Amino acid sequence: MRSVHETPTEPIDYAALTAVYGSLLGALLVATRDRGNTAVRSEELPAIGLATFALSKLLAREKIDTWVREPFVDGETRRPKGRRLRYAVGELLTCSRCLGAWSSLGLVALRLTRPREAHVITSVLATSALNDFLQAGFSALASQANALERGPAAPLSPETTRRSAGPAAHPARSARTA
Repeated sequence: MRSVHETPTEPIDYAALTAVYGSLLGALLVATRDRGNTAVRSEELPAIGLATFALSKLLAREKIDTWVREPFVDGETRRPKGRRLRYAVGELLTCSRCLGAWSSLGLVALRLTRPREAHVITSVLATSALNDFLQAGFSALASQANALERGPAAPLSPETTRRSAGPAAHPARSARTA
């Protein structure tokens, strides 16, 4: 991570983002203080954590949310654009870990203020995150199996590459062989 002095920002730009986050957190505390026991139960934390992961990744990396990043991030280089606060927001929007704090604040706020709706949204996002992990695991296993199939000295030919991609990469061929 580059220091503040190596970016077109000033410390006050990051302070503004911190103030917004703190204000939202404070507003959540005020909004929920008279609701009795509104604590998030420990058994809810894994689902909220997975949902936070999915939402952060969606906002920071997925093509479908380019429109959110576009005013702050160059679409070609995925680097923040502009200067000062605009650049700082661009840094936030390109960092899934940074967005995690904001996403978790939003999801916990939703859970505390609208529990039924939060359950639906958290479930959708958590299952999306599980899907991401399963897809990554499947890809890693398939890649490892393909490497073992090629053997240590076998060169990677175009035909080997097509075969290792599996039937999903060639639906017409897999339909003929099925």
